[in-house]
Amino acid sequence: MTVQIKNEYGRIDISREALSTVIGNATTECYGVVGMASKNLVKDGLAVVLGKENYSKGVTLRADENNKLIVDLYVIVGIGIKVSEVCFEIQKKVEYVIEKTFGEHVKEVNVFVQGVKGLDR
Repeated sequence: MTVQIKNEYGRIDISREALSTVIGNATTECYGVVGMASKNLVKDGLAVVLGKENYSKGVTLRADENNKLIVDLYVIVGIGIKVSEVCFEIQKKVEYVIEKTFGEHVKEVNVFVQGVKGLDR
């Protein structure tokens, strides 16, 4: 899936990898997020914090029947922080960043908490 932007000069195609990187950066900037996690948990069920170069492993992009974007995010949150508030803030920020950066409207932003960890900040 790519995002296509058309204007008077032609067409711009934005790759899934670029979308995932921008979405991952927006997610990790939210307070309470320790980092992105892989959507596939490690064998022992432990979530591993992904580096910036691997954000795409923690982001899944899909399109519905009307070609609206559905984003699934896999995150690790900090201990002692209200998880529901962190997830709500992630949803708001990711939706805002996608709409402002790419002009693409988002149908859903689903957040899956893969684990909790002490804050490194």
